[in-house]
Amino acid sequence: MKRKKRYKFIVEKTATGFSAFSNDLPVFTTGKTMTELQNNLLEALELALEPDSQNLSSNNIELEIDLKQFFQYYRVINSKYLAERIGMNPTLFSHYVNGHKKPSSKQTTRILNGLNEVGRELANLQFVN
Repeated sequence: MKRKKRYKFIVEKTATGFSAFSNDLPVFTTGKTMTELQNNLLEALELALEPDSQNLSSNNIELEIDLKQFFQYYRVINSKYLAERIGMNPTLFSHYVNGHKKPSSKQTTRILNGLNEVGRELANLQFVN
């Protein structure tokens, strides 16, 4: 089975939402929300890759955002709780979240795995009526 090509975009938080650009393609766009940004990226990518864009989907888009900007947007996530949950020193984690220090790739993976675990748990929840 042929693996779908993935296109990497760097996301930055702006005063009005988000912007995203690629270092590999002449593609840039903005959006007020992450969902709008992804939709706009798909459209911009389709235009840039015409006529080879027939099988493109959001699965072809890979977004990168730094921890500080992530926690600015997803303020509902308590960074102190997440640090404790993944067994990371909350003060060190705070330095990552505030942009005072940059996490290693190992620490970044650890944080992302913790976020993914919480996301899976939330996606499987149901409330009792």
